Amino acid sequence: MYLKRLTLNNFKNCTEADLSFSEKINCFIGNNGTGKTNILDAIYYLSFCKSYFNQIDNQNIKHETSFFAIHGYYVKNSKQQDTISCTLQRNQKKQFRLHKKLYHRLADHIGLFPLVMVSPYDRDLINEGSELRRKYIDSVISQFDKVYLDDLINYNKALSHRNALLKYFAVNRTFDKASLEIWDEQLVNLGQGIFEKRHKFIKSFTPIFQEYFNFISDGKEQVAIKYESQLKGNDLKSLLAQAIGKDRMFGHTTVGIHKDDLLFSIGGYPLKKFGSQGQQKSFVISVKLAQFEYTKNIKGFKPVLLFDDIFDKLDEIRVKQIVKLVSENSFGQVFITDTQKERIDKIFLSLNIDHKIFSVDDGEVK
Repeated sequence: MYLKRLTLNNFKNCTEADLSFSEKINCFIGNNGTGKTNILDAIYYLSFCKSYFNQIDNQNIKHETSFFAIHGYYVKNSKQQDTISCTLQRNQKKQFRLHKKLYHRLADHIGLFPLVMVSPYDRDLINEGSELRRKYIDSVISQFDKVYLDDLINYNKALSHRNALLKYFAVNRTFDKASLEIWDEQLVNLGQGIFEKRHKFIKSFTPIFQEYFNFISDGKEQVAIKYESQLKGNDLKSLLAQAIGKDRMFGHTTVGIHKDDLLFSIGGYPLKKFGSQGQQKSFVISVKLAQFEYTKNIKGFKPVLLFDDIFDKLDEIRVKQIVKLVSENSFGQVFITDTQKERIDKIFLSLNIDHKIFSVDDGEVK
């Protein structure tokens, strides 16, 4: 699968663009703030129905204009052509279409055009709270498991209702166990399946991740990802029953799969505290490359891979190593942003791979 053509109108700082791409590597070169990343974000929109960087859709409309439009033309299996359109009128509902047919539920689109984004913001996976790491697991699994996505949506709805009820009890100094048990049953039925799929995913994902980290770091450090959940060795029904006093005191649900986390380590120590900037960057790049391979194996075709400004703080040898890796046949179409044209030109002088280089300046792409 690859993106053959992209057209943009009034998306972020880009007034208009009509771009045709290489099936292999496409590079966007320009200074910081010129709009390189916005092109990648438009491509991300076409897979996930939202921005990677700003999920308030109206804020992605170019200033002083009334709408944005993104149109992508994809080729699958060398024959099938798919057209995806995302349009938004300011202060109106976003419209998403496949072959001009409007989606009534955006969740139905997730996974049809798998994509992996590698960004400097990925270090937030290490440095921010557990919610971000849960969302990461969920976004990966949801690309190939529709049942998981539906169960997750319904779990979060039930959790929201249960929390609202606990808050009502606290404010009104009352309690009705029977009404709470309605939501308990839904959390138990949905949460157990979500836990099992997360556990299975991490177990099979981690060895792939470790192989990529060994390649990037030249096998110098040992890394690990551990899945942490209250459901390990426990059933959610018992946990909810045991925590009812605590839940009433805090006014929200304190146990469940919404408390899961991933623990990242290097050399047996927490990566957040003991990993250097370079080690952390290598770690998250390895996570995303493993995500690519895992998704490819499940879907049976290669996702699109986006590299946004990842070469900063990596030495020249490491940069070349990564580009050489993704130019191999195991990877498909790749998009790269960089500030240094000389660096990109130098890499492609020694790599015989089909590619296109675009210049970006103040939202204009050539």
